[in-house]
Amino acid sequence: MKIFIKNMVCGRCISAVESIFNDANIPLQSVNLGEVETVSEISEQGLQAVEKLLEETGFERIKDSAHRLIEKIKNLIIVKVGELDIDENFLLSEFLSNELHKDYSSLSKTFSQNENITLEQFFILQKIEKVKELLLYDEFTLTEIAGKLGYKSVQHLSSQFRGSTGFTPTEFKKMKVHNRKPLDSL
Repeated sequence: MKIFIKNMVCGRCISAVESIFNDANIPLQSVNLGEVETVSEISEQGLQAVEKLLEETGFERIKDSAHRLIEKIKNLIIVKVGELDIDENFLLSEFLSNELHKDYSSLSKTFSQNENITLEQFFILQKIEKVKELLLYDEFTLTEIAGKLGYKSVQHLSSQFRGSTGFTPTEFKKMKVHNRKPLDSL
């Protein structure tokens, strides 16, 4: 039985969800970002218990196909940004169409209708949060960060960063309080 779960964005999320199912004594076949496959069917009572535990931990069971698709899209984008290997010629439309085997216009329409943000805006927000993280780690120069996240120039990154945060990357780095957002809330 496959169960789709919202707000799984990292390896710790996978561990947390595995723990929830183990606590509920439900044997698992596999756990991946956004989905769990159990060894066998789960009773309605067992499913309700798992849903309650998931919600208490900040996760949520996804019941309809549109929301499952949106969660897959989000996870693909989060993983892609996290890899720090985006070429400056990267096309989000091509990437998502190839990964999900669906027409980009239908993906974009479904996403926008349900999330009140476009796919491109979500992608930019993910990249900006990654820039914030990398600036705070101080491992890469702004030029290196721009290259790893597919920006054509530091100016392009800085312009997008300022448009999103109200600060230049340098101003952000100098701030005492760094207002970062959890990836699952973007």
